[in-house]
Amino acid sequence: MKNIPLSVPNLRGKELQYIKKCIDTNWVSSSGKFVVDFEDEICKYTKVKFAVACVNGTSGLHIALKICGVGGGDEVIVPTLTFIAPVNVVKYVGAEPVFMDCDKHMNIDCVKLREFCSKECRITKSGLENKKTGRIIKAVIPVHIFGNPCDMEEIVKIARQFRLKVIEDATESLGSYYTAGIYKNKFTGTVSDIGVYSFNGNKIITSGGGGMIVTNNRFLAEKARYLVNQAKDDSVKYIHNEIGYNFRLTNLQAALGLAQLEQLGIFIRVKKHNYELYKKLLAGVCGVKILDVPSGTAPNYWFYSLVINQNKFGLDRDSIMKHLQSRGIQVRPVWYLNHLQRPYRKNQAYKIENASRLWKTTLNLPCSTNLETRQVRYITSVIQDLNRGN
Repeated sequence: MKNIPLSVPNLRGKELQYIKKCIDTNWVSSSGKFVVDFEDEICKYTKVKFAVACVNGTSGLHIALKICGVGGGDEVIVPTLTFIAPVNVVKYVGAEPVFMDCDKHMNIDCVKLREFCSKECRITKSGLENKKTGRIIKAVIPVHIFGNPCDMEEIVKIARQFRLKVIEDATESLGSYYTAGIYKNKFTGTVSDIGVYSFNGNKIITSGGGGMIVTNNRFLAEKARYLVNQAKDDSVKYIHNEIGYNFRLTNLQAALGLAQLEQLGIFIRVKKHNYELYKKLLAGVCGVKILDVPSGTAPNYWFYSLVINQNKFGLDRDSIMKHLQSRGIQVRPVWYLNHLQRPYRKNQAYKIENASRLWKTTLNLPCSTNLETRQVRYITSVIQDLNRGN
């Protein structure tokens, strides 16, 4: 069998047709019909009032922090188990990250989040003050890891109690929503102050790069659009009263993204099918399991995480990874924990325990939306054979 990649795009819709329209009309840059249409369709799909296209998810998070008033000398609570982007953007605005542990679904640990805010901080006139650093904590960035929705009901309660802004990193979770609780039928990215999606090449839909800022707050949306577009106060006379950013999405990218969005429902169904097939075929293998999804949610099943019990399986994560790679199966561990990354080793980290265990024991399996049933069977058979050999 040919090599099986971890996650690649599925470009079988109207991508070429829409991109050709851009080329035929010469609208290929940061203005054009497809940018507007892409924003409108994201609004319709997620039932959010406002959407602002941007160059990638990282730029969207950067803008979100700025318009939520986070700046130099502030702090932001972030998960340690996540791609590094939501951590880096905290530094972009001159603030400092405070690292939080994860729960069993790899999302931010709400119990420890509340405990930290209650015991390690105090509410002052200026906001929530970190007793250790003396800085004001302005916001929390929950990340819906691998498309699994965070416990936003609890996170929002904590944020309201301790006067924190909530910026949802929904870059991995477009299409994920809640099936129970006060946010029933609401999509990730739409239940807090502001949310951000990503359309990187490995995401469930792609525009090559690209991101989208979403909010129900008109002021935040207008401010985001202003900053993303170089903070133009007069586009004819080139008047700029603030420092802006060239974070605009191109019409070409938006055309690709729109064609992909039209297929999102199909993609999620394929993802769910393959997730359930992985679970079924690995159910009898001692020492491994596919990470469960949170109850009360309908995730987009973006990534499939294999959790390994070395004592029962007989091999550790790295040994399994090398063997699968030798058989043409691309797998990867979860991200190296951010509080251990060189730029952030001096930053505060609060009771990091679950994240350390999951980092050591988890592999991500191939999850593309064009992944075939026979390929899933092959991957699981390699794992089964490896288990029998030990």
